[in-house]
Amino acid sequence: MNFSDRREPPMNVSDLRDSPASSSDLREFPASFGELHRPGDPLLLPNAWDYGSAALLAAHGFPAIGTTSLGVSAVYGKPDAAGATRAETIELAEAIKDLGVLVTVDIEGGFSDDPAEVSDLVAGLAALGVAGVNLEDGRPDGTLRPVELHQRIIEAAKGHGVFVNARTDTCWLKTGDTRERVSAYEHADGIFVPGLSDLTEIAEIAAGTPRPLNVLYQPAGPTLAQLAAAGVARVSTGSLLYRAALQGALAAVLAARGEQAPPVPTYAEIAAMLPQPR
Repeated sequence: MNFSDRREPPMNVSDLRDSPASSSDLREFPASFGELHRPGDPLLLPNAWDYGSAALLAAHGFPAIGTTSLGVSAVYGKPDAAGATRAETIELAEAIKDLGVLVTVDIEGGFSDDPAEVSDLVAGLAALGVAGVNLEDGRPDGTLRPVELHQRIIEAAKGHGVFVNARTDTCWLKTGDTRERVSAYEHADGIFVPGLSDLTEIAEIAAGTPRPLNVLYQPAGPTLAQLAAAGVARVSTGSLLYRAALQGALAAVLAARGEQAPPVPTYAEIAAMLPQPR
């Protein structure tokens, strides 16, 4: 859906500054959200892609909910991790902010390489009452953002009263030095390394950084208990719930024909269905 076709125009980040959220709200949200990141007793963070999925998760007692960029991109028919869903991401954050749970938003790489623009985006989300943001260094072409630039992007996101989770895609993209990147991003509030699955390496990285370590839950990977024992402080579901929902929908309709559904689609399978970056 194109936002120009909406009856009401999408909210601009500059408009978010006029949100009724008070300064006390901005102090309280990140404090409680940060406290949920406990090494050895990790926060299980489910990721929603629309209001319905977020409301369902909130109703089942999860204290915090993240968003998934793949899910948001797929809902709107846009490429993931390509900076194409800035407006849609803001719209989702605004829609789910009053569900009574803490919300952290996947803003890809900040939707810009300009630190000032990233700062403005995070300030606007903070005004909505968002508790955290996720900032990744991976790029659509399979490379990593230069370390120094991502450091500046992280710094720009700070100071707005949100928990800044710095994500490195070294494992996803199979490039770069994970430990070098983790060390370089320690001025963030948390460190996220999706694709990291070896328990020994997870434990070493968790012990080697003063920041809470976030990893991605993988059904075939370590259990939540194993990740806790390795010192992980946050476990995200990423796009898993969205992909499982698609599989569930397909299973329901195929069952009417007496057929079985294929397994949960992979990230790559869903991403390949979406329009490609231009």
